[in-house]
Amino acid sequence: MTPERPDPVAPTATYRLQLQPEFPFAAAAEAVPYLASLGVSHLHLSPVLEAVPGSTHGYDVVDHARVREELGGEDGLRALSRTAREHGLGLIVDIVPNHMAMTPRHNHALWEVLREGPKSPYARWFDIDWEAQGGQVLLPVLGGPLGQELGRLEVDGDVLRYYDQTFPLREGTGDLPLPRLLDAQWYRPAWWRLARTELNYRRFFSISELIGVRVEDPEVFEATHDKILSLLHEGVLDGLRIDHPDGLADPDGYLRRLYEATGGRWTVVEKILSDGERLPAAWPVAGTTGYDALRQIDGLFTDPAGFGELLGHYRRFAAPQTDRGGQWEATVRRAAYKVVTHELAAETERLTRVAERVCATSPEPALRDRAPWALRTALQELLVRMEVYRPYASGDPATVLTEEAAAEARLAFVVPEEAGAVDVVRDLLLGRLGEGPEHAEFRARFAQTASALRAKSVEDTAFYRYVPLLSATEVGGNPGSPAVPPEDFHAYCARVQRDWPATGVVVSTHDTKRSADVRAALAVLTECPEWWADVLAEVTRTGEGVPDAQLAWAAWQTVFGLGPSDPERVQGALLKHVRESGLFTSWTEQEPPYEDAVAAFVAAGPCGPPGAHVAALRERLEPYIRANLLGTALLHLTMPGVPDVYQGTESEYRALVDPDNRRPAKFPPADAGEKNTVTAAALRLRARRPAAFGDAATYAPLVAEGPAAAHCVAFARSDEVVTAVTRLSLRLAEAGGWRETRLPLPPGRWVDVLTPEREFTGHARVEELFGELPVVLLERG
Repeated sequence: MTPERPDPVAPTATYRLQLQPEFPFAAAAEAVPYLASLGVSHLHLSPVLEAVPGSTHGYDVVDHARVREELGGEDGLRALSRTAREHGLGLIVDIVPNHMAMTPRHNHALWEVLREGPKSPYARWFDIDWEAQGGQVLLPVLGGPLGQELGRLEVDGDVLRYYDQTFPLREGTGDLPLPRLLDAQWYRPAWWRLARTELNYRRFFSISELIGVRVEDPEVFEATHDKILSLLHEGVLDGLRIDHPDGLADPDGYLRRLYEATGGRWTVVEKILSDGERLPAAWPVAGTTGYDALRQIDGLFTDPAGFGELLGHYRRFAAPQTDRGGQWEATVRRAAYKVVTHELAAETERLTRVAERVCATSPEPALRDRAPWALRTALQELLVRMEVYRPYASGDPATVLTEEAAAEARLAFVVPEEAGAVDVVRDLLLGRLGEGPEHAEFRARFAQTASALRAKSVEDTAFYRYVPLLSATEVGGNPGSPAVPPEDFHAYCARVQRDWPATGVVVSTHDTKRSADVRAALAVLTECPEWWADVLAEVTRTGEGVPDAQLAWAAWQTVFGLGPSDPERVQGALLKHVRESGLFTSWTEQEPPYEDAVAAFVAAGPCGPPGAHVAALRERLEPYIRANLLGTALLHLTMPGVPDVYQGTESEYRALVDPDNRRPAKFPPADAGEKNTVTAAALRLRARRPAAFGDAATYAPLVAEGPAAAHCVAFARSDEVVTAVTRLSLRLAEAGGWRETRLPLPPGRWVDVLTPEREFTGHARVEELFGELPVVLLERG
C-alpha cells in the first residue's frame, strides 16, 4: 500500500539562505528580485526562531514562541514573505525539533527548570535523568574542578553568576553559605570535563551546549511548534525542512503528528541514508534533504580504478598505522569504539541504567542475573556494529541489528555464558522479551545513542582519519567505495522518481565539508593518480616540517581543491581537521606544539612557495575540473527531486567546512561565468515546464552508442527535456575523445537551451552535442 504523502504541490526549486545578524530578513528581501529572476520557486531559510544572541546558524534555539529579533523579528519575516510573494516566491523554513540551547539566561523554559526542578511545568520539555546525580542537573560550565573555581562563583540577589553565565537560585537558598547553597540547587555547576561521563541530560551528539527536547510529549510538541504552525497556516511560510529527526525518541510518531498539524505541507527531513538504506516508506514526508543524491552525483564523477591507484599511493605516502593500514571499515570501527567509550560515555551509561532496570524488574527469567558491566559491553559491541544511523518503529530492527553483528559482539566476552548479555540486549531491542514503558524507553534510547554514535564516529572522526580522496568524505558518502557506475545512478534516479518524486536534492549545504565545486576538482585526481603522486613527491622531497603524513596528504588535497585562496581559510579548515580526527590533538585535549607545527607546515608548504606545484597541476587539469563542475550542476538541477541551491553556488563557489561555508552571501554574485549560465537556464526551464520534473514526470536513461559511450551520462525527463553530461573527461581525452560515439535522442526536434540556434534530431553525434560545453540541456522544440 502506498503511504500517504504530503500535498503534491511542491517547489520546483529552492534557494538556501543562511540567515544571521550580518544577513537578516531585510538583506534576504533585497535579494528577492535577483533570486526570482534566477528561476527558483521558493527561498529556503535557515532557522528563524529566537536563538542565542550572535549565533551565525540559528540551530541553538532558545524560544520557540518568537521569531528572532536579531534577524528583524516577526515583522521582518512577514515583510520578507510579502516581498517574496510579490515576485512569485514562497518560503521554506528549517526547524529544529530535537534540541535547544543550554544557555539558561536566554532559555526561559530551561531557566524555570533549573529554578523549580522536576516540578516545574517546563520539566517535561527536557530529556533529563533526575534519578542520576542526586536529582541535580549537571551543568558542565566550570573551567576547572569546583575547588579551583569556587571563588569565581558569585551570588547576586536571586541568581548565581560565573563569569558571563547566569543561573537561577532555588527559592529560599540565596542566604546560604556558598557550598551549602550549591548543594541546595536543582543543578550542579561542574568542571566541563565531567560532561563526558557524568552528564544526565540528553544532548545533541556530544555537544553539551545543546539539550535534548522531548517533542514526543504532545504538550511539548504543541508548545514548541505553535509559532511555526501559525506562520504556515497564515501563509507566511509554505513548507519545512526538519533538522536531525534521528535524534528524536520517536521519529515516526513525530512526523505523523507534524503531517496532521501542517495539513500535509511539503516537508523534507535531514535523514542521512547509508549505502543501500531506504527512507522509511511509512513516513508522511516528501523525502530527504538530499544527501543521498549528493552521494550519487559525486560518485558518478569518480573513477573506480583510479581511486584504487590513489588509495595505494595514499597508503605508501601516509603509512596510516592508526587505522590498520588504511581500511575504511576498520577506521570506522576504531572511531566508533573511541566515541562510544569516551565522547558518548554518559549516554552509554544512561542506556545501561535503563537496561539494568528492565532486567531487574522483568518477570522474564532470561533477563535476570545480568551484570551491569556485561550489559554495558553488549550495548557497546552492538552499537559499534550498526551500519546505519538507527532502527525505526516502522521498520524491522532485525535488518540493522543482525545476527552476524550479535555473533561478532559475543566475541568480546571471555566466558560464553556472560556473552548471553548480547542476546538479552538484542532480544530486548527486537521486542522479543515483553513490552512496557521501560522496554519502549530502552529501544528509543538505544536508537538515539546509535544515531549520535554514527554521526560522531563517521562524519566527525573517520572522515578526518581516512583521507585518500577528500571529495568522498562527505555526509552520506562511502569513502571506502566512492565510485557510482552510470547504471547505478540511473537506477537510483528511477527509484526516486517512482517513490519520492518531491524529495530534496543537494550538492552543497551549510554542512558539507567541501562545496560541490571543490569536490568536483578533487574527483579529477582519481583520473590521474600518478600525476598526483608525482606532485606530492616533488613538494615533499625533504620531508622537513611535516607534522604527520596523513595531515600533509589532506592539506595538499585541500589547496588543490580550493585553488588560490586566503591562507587563513586553509589554516582554519585544517585546524578543525586535526582536532576532529583526534589522533594527535582534539577539541578537548588540545596539543599546542602539534597544532603549531601544523600551522607552520601549512604556511610554509601548501600555502607557501611549494604550493605553486599543486597550482600548476590544477591549471593543467582545469578543462576536466570544468567538466565535473558543470556536470555536477546540471545533474543536480534536472535529476528527479527538488533541487536546493545553496547560497552563491549558482556561480562557481569554492568553500571548505563550516564556518567557511556559512559566510554571508552577496547578491548578485560578482562573477557570473558559465556555471551561472547553466544554472539559470536549468532553473528557468524547470519553472517553464514544471510537469516535466514533478510528481507525474518520467525518467528514462539514454544510452550512448560507440567507443566512448561510458563517458556520456544522459536521460530524458517526461519526453520533454534531455540532459547529457560528460564524465571522466580526462580518461576520455586519453582514449582519443568521442570519435563516432552517438546519443540516440527521443523522436522529434530538440533545441539546445543554452544555445538556442542549435538543434538536434535522431542519433546525435556526441562530439557535436558537447561542441560548446561538456554538458548539454535540450528542450523539445
